[in-house]
Amino acid sequence: MATHGNRRTPERAGARQRVTAGRAELVPDPARPHGWTLLADGVPQSYVDLADPEYLEFGYVKLIARALSSWARSGVPERVLHLGGGGLTVPRLAARWWPDVAQVVVELDGELIAMVRRELPPERPLEIVVGDAREAVERAATEGYDVIVADAFSGAAMPGHLGTVEFARQLRRILRPDGLLIMNVTDVPPMAFTRVQVATVAAAFAEVGLLGDQAVVRGRRAGNVIVLAGRVPPLRMSRDERLLREGELVVFSSGARPRMDAKR
Repeated sequence: MATHGNRRTPERAGARQRVTAGRAELVPDPARPHGWTLLADGVPQSYVDLADPEYLEFGYVKLIARALSSWARSGVPERVLHLGGGGLTVPRLAARWWPDVAQVVVELDGELIAMVRRELPPERPLEIVVGDAREAVERAATEGYDVIVADAFSGAAMPGHLGTVEFARQLRRILRPDGLLIMNVTDVPPMAFTRVQVATVAAAFAEVGLLGDQAVVRGRRAGNVIVLAGRVPPLRMSRDERLLREGELVVFSSGARPRMDAKR
């Protein structure tokens, strides 16, 4: 029997609008009554199911969620920092899992985050900071967060000032000793950017891992991978996934130089 799908219309006020970074649009999912895709300049950026925050459409978000849940087996997070807001998919999930968790979301595009909060309001309050992720991190208190989810992009790329050793050291400073950094990275074969990013994070953290689809990690196709740092938890892998740690990760990033801030 066919589903009636989502009958809310994107033509209503606010569902399409110009934002700081371009044009944002909310498109209803015809297969899920409460599902929405957030598009930025026509490219899918986030997926949200208002009735079921645990339904995750994008593969890389599923990897983030698995890392979160695996880390939390030894304790519930009290404070989580999200660098990059988008549709607030991961903050909604964390709020569903841990209703008392305090969450801060830093999003550069104030018009985008205002649209998301208005059209797809989260079920629990979030602290939203409109501004640059690096500036917010540099102002944050030392050891102030249990988990940091770094998912900030300018178009399809991580902003350069968020991919340096100096920034990674700031992330380590504000992360609690047993905390977890989860960083989303998108790349294309032969994964040169990811190799540099792994080396960059490893220059600041003693323990680092790389999680992703096996074909992406091996440089056979483009996609997203997740850099983990801090207390990297054991994760159960499917046959199509890889988690590189220790020696395997050293081999993966061999020859890659950590990226430093540009000299001024």
